[in-house]
Order: sequence, then C-alpha cells, then structure tokens
Amino acid sequence: MPLAAALSVSSLVLRAKQLEIDAVRQLASRAELVDAIGQLIQGLQRERGASSIYLASQAQRFADMRRKIVGEVEPLEAQLRAVFAEHLEPAQGATAKALSLMAWALLGLDALAALRSQIESQAMGAHDAVAAFSHLIAGLVELVFHVADVAGLPSVSRLLVALLHLVQAQEEAGQERAVGALMYASGLGNEAQQQRVVHLIDAQERSLQVFAEFAEPVLRSRWEQEQLLPGIAQLERLRRTLCIAKPGAALDSKLSEPWFEVCTERINALWQLQLALVKSLREDCAARILEAQQDLQDSKGLLRRLRDNPPQRTHAVDRFFDTGTPPSATPELAGSPASESTALRDLLQTQSARMASMEAELDAARRALHERKVIERAKGVLMARLGMNEEAAFRVLQKTSMDQNRRLLEVAEATLSLPNLAFVQAGGKLPG
Repeated sequence: MPLAAALSVSSLVLRAKQLEIDAVRQLASRAELVDAIGQLIQGLQRERGASSIYLASQAQRFADMRRKIVGEVEPLEAQLRAVFAEHLEPAQGATAKALSLMAWALLGLDALAALRSQIESQAMGAHDAVAAFSHLIAGLVELVFHVADVAGLPSVSRLLVALLHLVQAQEEAGQERAVGALMYASGLGNEAQQQRVVHLIDAQERSLQVFAEFAEPVLRSRWEQEQLLPGIAQLERLRRTLCIAKPGAALDSKLSEPWFEVCTERINALWQLQLALVKSLREDCAARILEAQQDLQDSKGLLRRLRDNPPQRTHAVDRFFDTGTPPSATPELAGSPASESTALRDLLQTQSARMASMEAELDAARRALHERKVIERAKGVLMARLGMNEEAAFRVLQKTSMDQNRRLLEVAEATLSLPNLAFVQAGGKLPG
C-alpha cells in the first residue's frame, strides 16, 4: 500500500502548501491571459470605430487610419493565439469552460480576414460591421469573466472583479464610439441608434460603479480625476447633439472625427487604468508566491525538526495527563518534542484560520460576479421569449425594479423563475 505508506502529517502539510503555490502561479498565468485579451480588445475596438466611419462615409473618411489600425491589431491576434496555446498545457490548470471559450474566440479570429476584406470592398454596411466586431469582443469579455469567476484568492479576486467591469465599461465605451461615429459620418439622426447610445452610456455607469467598489483607492481616485478633464465636457456636448437629433434630421458629418477623438481619449483613460490593474495583479501574484514559498520553507524546517527529534521519554504523555502533577512540573523546554508538536498545531490552526478568512473575503467578489451573471441571463431570457433586443430587455428589468422598488438582482431572479406561460399571460410584463 504505497499511498498509505506515504501518508503523514508532514506530507499533507507540505503538499497543501505546494498546491497553494501552484494555484497562485496559475492565477498569475491567468493574469497574463487577461492582459493579452485586453490588448486585443482595445485594438479591435479601435478597428471597429474606424471601420464604422469608413463605411458610413462611403470610404471618404478614415481609409488610411483603418488600414493602419489593422496592421497594429494583427500582432495582438498572434500574441493571443500564442497565449491560448500555452493554456493547453495541463500545468496551466485551464478549465473545460475556459478552453471552450478560447475555441469560440478562435473561430472569431479566424473569420477576421474575411470580415476585413468585406469592409475594405464596402461589401457590408457600417451597422453590420459594428455588430460583427462586437460579437467577437463579447466572447473575449466572457472569457475574462470566467477567469475572474474562478479566482480563489481574495486580493486577486477583487482585482479581477474590478478588471472585468473595467473591461466591460471600456467595451461599452467602444461600442458608443462606433455607433456615434456611424451616426455622425452618415449625417443623419437615427432613433434606434440613439437608443443604443443612451443604453451604452447607462451601461458604462453601472460597470464603472462596480469597478470603483472593488478597485484600489488610488485607481478609483485616479478615475474620478479623469472626469474633470476638458475632453469629458466636449464628449457630453457631442452626446447631447446625437441624442436630441430628430430621426432623419441632418447631422454635421465633420463632427465624426472630433467624436472619434474625444471618445478615444476617454477609452484610452480606461485603458491606462486597465494596464495599472494588470500591473497590480502581477505584483500581487508575485507577492503571494513569495509569501507561500517562505511559508513552505518554514513548514519544512518545523517538520524537519520534528523528524530529527523523536520522543525520548515514552512516559511523557502519562505525566501530562497525571492530575496529581502540577503543570509547572512538566515544563515544555524549547526544542523538546512537546513544544515542536505545539508549533505544528499552531501551524495547522494558522493555516485553517487563514483559509476561513479568505473564504469570507471572497464572498463579496462572488456576489458581484453572481449578480452580473443572473442579470445577463435574465436579459437573454427576455430577448429569447419576447424577441427584444438587449437594450429593451434591460429597460424592462430596470423599469420593473424601479416600479416595484426591488433590487435589480431580485427582478432578474424572478424573471428566470417564470415559466413561458407566465410571460404569455402577463403580456410580456414582469409580474410583481
């Protein structure tokens, strides 16, 4: 029975500590994955915006800019493919869900060449191009969500939750840039596009609220300062021009470039925050690995002392339990077997307490991720059952939340619990 022979307190303690180190290393690897995904998303967002203006202006604007951006994005594609390949290795600890999401993203990357060819030849409309890029980016964001959802360290998990919502806000800002650019470049107001812009502005605010809750104070303060820059006031003016234009009314097509620039300035500010968050992730993972390695060495030293100093008096236990012997008569001398056993018990208790504390700290991050997951599923249910688009589905949830004075999460959970028949009977409205 080789397994039984290998079983000991020391083997269990040391294996637990080694698994902790392996887990942090895997988290560090996932941070690199998130970084590569984030870089590609940022590039694809720029390409989407430039393609939108190029197509909406009948290739009169941003032709050279779009080609330049494509040249910058292609190396980022190759970089992400290489990171995906690394995660096929068992040591990386990738889950089946993560690999499936990578495969889905790879399908989108493989289709990019054909999409770019269609855009170059103006064989598709601006709206369809924006939708195609957004579809690919949505899968990449979902992969970031999965990585955040499986993190097992409180500090890393909090940073990943902040990063996920920052990436989401950046994508929503990127979609706003693309949709607004399409409207300005076309020179016409469009009610459906206006509704999308309003929805995207609201969505950014929600994502950034969660980011602020989980980000480090220094980053939160940095973002608040960014809101005072002159470009934000210009962005608000251009937003207002877009949103109050009557359907079919003329828009100044020359404003497409200032719009693109101020939106890009804001997205770049989000991108700088993302880089800072990824840097914090790397530093935190490195610190955790170092701490765990030091703990491992300390544990090895303690267990080595236990092995090197076996009990010398077999009657020590009898004396300890002898009620007639005062405790002071059997002092634990430093380095004695009894004191070493006490040290081992302390080590195990400390490790157990730390694990319990970590679990409690992870709850807040898990709740935020759970809430996002439930709301996204509820939106999907409304879209499937009632034929709504994403903006309309969210407005239904939001209006019900306000009308019934209930949390959005509660409304989403209630939506998921309703059978199809209830929707028919309620005429597509969420019952109270």
